[in-house]
Amino acid sequence: MRKKIIAGNWKMNKTVVEAQSLVRDLLPLVGDESSVDVVVCPPFTALSDVYREIKGSKIALGAQDFFWKPSGAYTGQISAGMLLDVGATYVIIGHSERRGRFGVPEPDADDAFYKHFGDSDSTVNRKAKAALANGLVPIICLGETLEERKVGATDAVVHSQAGAALRGLDPAAVGNTVVFAYEPVWAIGTGEVCDAEEANRVCGVLRETVMEVCGAEAAQSVRIQYGGSMKPDNALELLKKENIDGGLIGGASLKAADFAKIVAAAVAAS
Repeated sequence: MRKKIIAGNWKMNKTVVEAQSLVRDLLPLVGDESSVDVVVCPPFTALSDVYREIKGSKIALGAQDFFWKPSGAYTGQISAGMLLDVGATYVIIGHSERRGRFGVPEPDADDAFYKHFGDSDSTVNRKAKAALANGLVPIICLGETLEERKVGATDAVVHSQAGAALRGLDPAAVGNTVVFAYEPVWAIGTGEVCDAEEANRVCGVLRETVMEVCGAEAAQSVRIQYGGSMKPDNALELLKKENIDGGLIGGASLKAADFAKIVAAAVAAS
């Protein structure tokens, strides 16, 4: 049976002091949980301080992104080695807010149009390879926009993105290490959530893609999270589904009590 994994993506939230406070609240709630993998992904600025707080507990540290090169003239980028140096063992790759699928922003455009940081299927694949080569667990995000869902392209988008992410990866590493996160773009940060049956179906499409590219063994063992507005009141229903092995949690990860309730739901669904 695949072990559930709940990861909190804090996005661009929490100063160092606020991050320390949050994990101090989390520790007595989930710090000893071993039946579910629990991961927190604070901003880069708080990684070191959060690691010092959680060191010795069962909570693992993740980063929200990184660059595939080990070093060099890449202003503003963070390497795998830098993440390992501060205690990170996980890294989120290809989150929809970083994929370049929102068009070129206009100077006065709404904030939604600024979710364009250049990630593509190609860079996601490069980052996945670099993460595995450096001993980091990649949480590879993929999912369709509202427009793609409306025209019935959900399955094609998930199949295409997953296939591109898996290109050239060792099937054994995929099954034993890689985590996928299906995140319907239209449900992220909107309060909308994909129906549990549909979320499970699409995660099944993702699993079938893994089988096509990496084989049945990898498909059976790879873990797939749901990542679109999972909250305490819907977590258990989602996590009970056969193809959903955890959650990539956004807003609900910013409150210790809410995040702990989702972890508890994962324990109950295990």
